[in-house]
Amino acid sequence: MFNVNTSLIRFWEKEFDIIKPKKNKKGNRLFTQADVDNFFIIYHLVKERGFTLQGAKDKLKENKDETINHVEVVKTLKNLKNFLLDIKNTV
Repeated sequence: MFNVNTSLIRFWEKEFDIIKPKKNKKGNRLFTQADVDNFFIIYHLVKERGFTLQGAKDKLKENKDETINHVEVVKTLKNLKNFLLDIKNTV
């Protein structure tokens, strides 16, 4: 989904306290939709905007709602771009 190694996902899970997956008896992680949304926020801050891990943690601590709104706008714009490109390619 994020095109990163699973080790990075596990690392982010340890670094960010907003990600709390359940684990089954085998130890497999069961991520909720909220966890996936939080991964998207972390991915956006670290990989797309270039924040350090500490910078991303600070951003989430001081202004989580604004950060979530910003990420939602970016998601919407990406979806709109893909939609418009699909229309362009079909014409």
